[in-house]
Amino acid sequence: MEAKSHLFFLILLFNFVFLHANTLQTYIVQLHPHGVTRSSFASEFHWHLSFLEQTVSSEEDCSSRLIYSYRSAMEGFAALLSESELVSLQKLPDVIAIMPDRRLQIQTTYSYKFLGLNPTGEDAWHKSRFGRGTIIGVLDTGVWPESPSFNDQGMPPLPKKWRGICQEGQDFNSYNCNKKLIGARFFNIGHRVASTSTSSNTTREYLSPRDSQGHGTHTSSTAGGASVPMASVLGIGAGIARGMAPGAHIAVYKVCWFNGCYSSDILAAMDVAIRDGVDVLSLSLGGFSIPLFADSIAIGSFRAVEHGISVICAAGNYGPLQNSVTNEAPWIATIGASTLDRKFPAIVRLGNGQFLYGESMYPGNQFSNTIKELELVYVTGEDMASEFCFRGSLPRAKVRGKMVVCDRGVNDRAEKGQAVKESGGAAMILANTINLEEDTVDVHVLPATSIGFEESVHLKAYIKSTRKPRARIIFGGTVIGKSRAPEVAQFSARGPSFTNPSILKPDIIAPGVNIIAAWPENLGPTGLPEDSRRVNFTVMSGTSMACPHVSGIAALIRSAHPRWSPAAVKSAIMTTADVTDHSGNPIMDGKKPAEVFAIGSGHVNPERAVNPGLIYDIKPEDYVTHLCTLGYTRSEIFIITQRI
Repeated sequence: MEAKSHLFFLILLFNFVFLHANTLQTYIVQLHPHGVTRSSFASEFHWHLSFLEQTVSSEEDCSSRLIYSYRSAMEGFAALLSESELVSLQKLPDVIAIMPDRRLQIQTTYSYKFLGLNPTGEDAWHKSRFGRGTIIGVLDTGVWPESPSFNDQGMPPLPKKWRGICQEGQDFNSYNCNKKLIGARFFNIGHRVASTSTSSNTTREYLSPRDSQGHGTHTSSTAGGASVPMASVLGIGAGIARGMAPGAHIAVYKVCWFNGCYSSDILAAMDVAIRDGVDVLSLSLGGFSIPLFADSIAIGSFRAVEHGISVICAAGNYGPLQNSVTNEAPWIATIGASTLDRKFPAIVRLGNGQFLYGESMYPGNQFSNTIKELELVYVTGEDMASEFCFRGSLPRAKVRGKMVVCDRGVNDRAEKGQAVKESGGAAMILANTINLEEDTVDVHVLPATSIGFEESVHLKAYIKSTRKPRARIIFGGTVIGKSRAPEVAQFSARGPSFTNPSILKPDIIAPGVNIIAAWPENLGPTGLPEDSRRVNFTVMSGTSMACPHVSGIAALIRSAHPRWSPAAVKSAIMTTADVTDHSGNPIMDGKKPAEVFAIGSGHVNPERAVNPGLIYDIKPEDYVTHLCTLGYTRSEIFIITQRI
């Protein structure tokens, strides 16, 4: 019996090892750009395919394993490989690196005014002709082309250098592009082969450049959206919407899907964008810090910089933790987030007469006039689900018709309001914790406001102090110029760089809190499937929103100085940055003056950046010297730069 058990265990172990070794995963394979075997093949594609023909032992068509063939952002390819095939491939000549596919995540009617851009004055917009002639390439979740922000009225013809296309797909045709939105492509093979779940998200996903999440539409319009009068979010934050470079052309590369953004797809988009002829690449996405020789964005962006393309990336939203910054390569402009001086007050008045400051973009300003007070309830439980207002966690009998307190964290803020609404609640107060303190607002599905940590302490103390706590919300509309700004956004990732502590990261901060920009008309302003309201604009926060501000400003600089290198453009942005707020005092990070690893060189100032007076230029080969000081080996530096 013991022998049979031992034999059975060996069979199970063999089957596990066999199955594990033959499980296919996506890998990015980097080849030597001057490989000794290259001359034997008619094209890069056939050369790349030859490596699979030498590796894949099965009788299947090897071309079915080849996902992407790269030639501009990197010399190499992405392919589906088993572990045993991976081992064999590593031994072949001209293979210099193999890295697994990595999943990354996506990280304005007023902000242009806040930054000093004036359409009627002799400012940076006029000096740069509003960014005319430049092309901003945006890698994100796609675009909603019907948005008024992509209207091409008054736009010049397509630049002669443009070589891109308007890729057709599901609910997206070539006529969806115009002189503003001049190109659109989608890349999903890496995502498709890596996705192992059938998403329960009921929002429709389009197999095309069309945006079904809203993030890409928002960032694209922030960077280069056209002027749209009377823009607002259901009447809140009204004004003229403009991108940072309203005269620039936009090319969209959809690389992010509901399951994330895969590095094989991102690298494929960068590879094509380089050949398409973009001037600026804007990436509001990222992951965690990894060595540069294993970072496909760092490698692809180096090739882009060699081709004269400025690469602008989000710093990440893991602040205020130190060393949380991502996209750390020195040739990338890494952007943190700051606040505006625009507020959306929604004050809580407790039954004892105490006032607690909060903010909200719930559009029902008439709420406080129709309902004087509501009973307050804070539902607690052993599993804390009710405190966070998870769906299904709130007993209808306890919350019906009442104002429900929900702790911030874990689940989406707007989703908490939906949970309250589904349980019969009449209003919500979102209580911040000390670690999540931030004045970000949402277009809630029911009357709601978000209060800070100190206010949350007072609120919960009041609830405990009386048998029938009550409160009302007083909405105050839009208030501009009354608060200190800019300040560092709490969520904005902080330096120093984990992999490269000798340089300044983030490089700069830009508006990233409560940014109003374009939105798909098939989504509600919260993005929740249950939200039936329809808008052309909504509010979002994150370094994802800060990044396209600088991408647009980079386009302005390129338009004013078309011969400047990416390093010169980055220098102009950094050397002209502000280190004081609009009142002349130091930029604050919470309750203390901001340090350099929170703001980088400071807050972006487009007026000065377009005419900096002095720039510091760097050639691509200069980065090689810097990488040597980091202790990278010759082979690792070659992987990054293809230079020795």
